[in-house]
Amino acid sequence: MFKQVSKTMLGGAIALGMFGALSAANAAVDTYIIDPSHTFPSFEADHMGGLSLWRGQFEKTKGMVTLDRAKKTGTVDIEIDAASLDFGHGKMNEHAKDVDMFDVEAHPTITYKASKMRFEGDKPVEVLGDLTLKGITKPVPLKINTFKCIMHPMKKAEVCGADAVAEFKRTDFDLGYAVDRGFFPEVKVLITIEAVKQPK
Repeated sequence: MFKQVSKTMLGGAIALGMFGALSAANAAVDTYIIDPSHTFPSFEADHMGGLSLWRGQFEKTKGMVTLDRAKKTGTVDIEIDAASLDFGHGKMNEHAKDVDMFDVEAHPTITYKASKMRFEGDKPVEVLGDLTLKGITKPVPLKINTFKCIMHPMKKAEVCGADAVAEFKRTDFDLGYAVDRGFFPEVKVLITIEAVKQPK
């Protein structure tokens, strides 16, 4: 009987230890929900082989970021409404949303998902993730230029903000419009993002 009680106590201690370790691991992970009113992915694309740059942005973005500062890693899960594209030019907006370019009816969302980050000190400096655009998924790293967290005076919660940049060739995502006429395929993406920490 003593042996049985000892085994039961040992099993309980192990279970409690595992629960405690799991709870501690979960406690180290902070979850942030994207603030859509302060998050705008924008981009620069060539016009006429260096004649000028067209700049546009997406007005509707949602998603989540997690940070594990102890392990110096995190995740990103972002969804962009492709139809919210805005160049500030009505005819260009219509053309860009059509089948020639983003084909938003067939591909209504653009996603970016990452399960790895690179930290320097206590701040993330790079996100290693995959961009899915027009149904094509390819790795696109994001360089984080600035990162800061504050206790937001109006939201009464911690808010983290970042400025990030990436570069890729649009032809890799079946966006080859006018490349055969000398337009450059390189695109620069600039992302302004703020996200609100969620209670645990």
